[in-house]
Amino acid sequence: MAGSKTSRRERIKLGIRKRLAGTTERPRLSVFRSNKGIYAQIIDDTTGKTLVSASSMSKDFTASGTKVEQSKAVGKLVAEKALAAGINKVVFDRNGYLYHGRVKSLAEGAREGGLDF
Repeated sequence: MAGSKTSRRERIKLGIRKRLAGTTERPRLSVFRSNKGIYAQIIDDTTGKTLVSASSMSKDFTASGTKVEQSKAVGKLVAEKALAAGINKVVFDRNGYLYHGRVKSLAEGAREGGLDF
């Protein structure tokens, strides 16, 4: 039974990735959640390049508070960077996590920051 939670998430993740992919016009906003922080990347899957990234562990991140509040701030930060790079429409990839708590908070922060998904 060791690793069953991660294997379940990987199975869900593969199902999600089968249905969606980031294009040049509409890249993918991918979320990774660890115990300490939350990370967001905007990825163009046609070229395989990360266009924009933000995390709660980066040096330019200054917000404090609960993990949910930090997630919302990361969402706003990634949206700000994306708009500066000329990206305003994305596809949201929750990466196998439930759309709840920190993942939902990051998505709401990105929407408030100006991203459309």
